[in-house]
Amino acid sequence: MMALSRRMAGGFVLAAMFSTAALAHHGWAWTTGGNIEVTGVITSAELGNPHGVLKVDADGETWTIEVGQPWRNARAGLKDGDFAVGVEITAEGEPSANPDDRLLKAERITIAGTVYELYPGRS
Repeated sequence: MMALSRRMAGGFVLAAMFSTAALAHHGWAWTTGGNIEVTGVITSAELGNPHGVLKVDADGETWTIEVGQPWRNARAGLKDGDFAVGVEITAEGEPSANPDDRLLKAERITIAGTVYELYPGRS
């Protein structure tokens, strides 16, 4: 009985560790809180849940741009094809607090002069 209790407690500790790591990334806590813009050309796109991820070549540097979940992108008026390789985009949003990451959580995306608000009201 004691061994079973220890195993269950260990399982709860592991579950808590993994859920904390997931929550730490999938919010805004890892960002700076300030906005920047990154303009470049999409080199790859992985769309889906929990959010889409674009690789963008911006002046020779590869940036990772997190876009919305499929429903959020659709609500903003974006289609998966808008994120095609070779498309130039400007992503505005909050960068990682670690500048070496070159990671940005997009609040709005501009493609061919059209602005798509992923998070209306955020600035």
